[in-house]
Amino acid sequence: YENFIDNLRVFTRGGSGGMGYPRLGGEGGKGGDVWVVAHNKMTLKQLKDKYPQKRFAAGEGANSRVSALKGSKGKDCEIPVPVGISITDENGKIIGELNKEKDRILVAEGGLGGKLLTNFLPLKGQKRVIHLDLKLIADIGLVGFPNAGKSSLLSKISHAKPAIADYAFTTLKPELGKIMYNDFKQVDVSGFQLSSQTQYRTAFETILLLSKELELYREELQTKPAVLAVNKMDLPHAQDKFHVLMNQLQNPKDFLHLFEKHMIPERTVEFQHIIPISAVTGEGIDELKNCIRKSLDEHTNQENDAYHKKQLLNLHISNTVSYSEPPSKNAVASPRIDIT
Repeated sequence: YENFIDNLRVFTRGGSGGMGYPRLGGEGGKGGDVWVVAHNKMTLKQLKDKYPQKRFAAGEGANSRVSALKGSKGKDCEIPVPVGISITDENGKIIGELNKEKDRILVAEGGLGGKLLTNFLPLKGQKRVIHLDLKLIADIGLVGFPNAGKSSLLSKISHAKPAIADYAFTTLKPELGKIMYNDFKQVDVSGFQLSSQTQYRTAFETILLLSKELELYREELQTKPAVLAVNKMDLPHAQDKFHVLMNQLQNPKDFLHLFEKHMIPERTVEFQHIIPISAVTGEGIDELKNCIRKSLDEHTNQENDAYHKKQLLNLHISNTVSYSEPPSKNAVASPRIDIT
């Protein structure tokens, strides 16, 4: 993803106000504002290439004059960004988020024009350094090698419309989709791919290699709840190959000797569900969506239970703090903590 950028730091400055006209009480125009505006077809890479200095300044307000006592407002500056941007300041404070086309957020306000309140002197516009972060955090990650059908699956289970073609590396940047359920629950899904060394491999070999790459990248990912979607069940002999895969997954140690040692992970990913699907025909898609929802709900409940137990334990500890005896006038009492 060397051509993909998910964050950018830019400087913004609102325009200065225009001069007032003391003799006639004229007011200068307000300085222009700087806005960040979301566009579906925009990327941060395009923004950086188009504006390499990464500096955005709005126009100055017009001065008051005899022919126009009220000066006109300075020209606004718009920063085009992709949908899904989170904007923060230098201190990490969130300014806002842009989640759909044409969403806009004010990031640097223009200064007031000169008026009686300012002794007819204009004020400077706001200066601000902001961070543009593309939100790629999702509830579900589709992990697979190139041309495995991740984009096709993403388009089937969500409203995302990634590029799809019958060759590897069609998707050159992470894609984010959203699954909608009947109870209005929304689940964000992100598709990303791992590196490709060989184009063709068995399903079992693919699973081992995916487990190994997850292990090398970040071991804790292997402990996350996982569902295995076996795609392309519409192809010839797919059922026979699926039965072979199920046998291999039920008895993995019987087949590990067929692989080189460096390919074998320390631990394999444990799948809560294994579902045969076809992103082309739609086979198994509804079952997969239901399993995703069920797994997420179960995982959320487990996390909530663990959190409440921790809170109760902390409360219990704080309630069992006592003192062995009243402190003497000249002694400093030490607390005794009794944990039962």
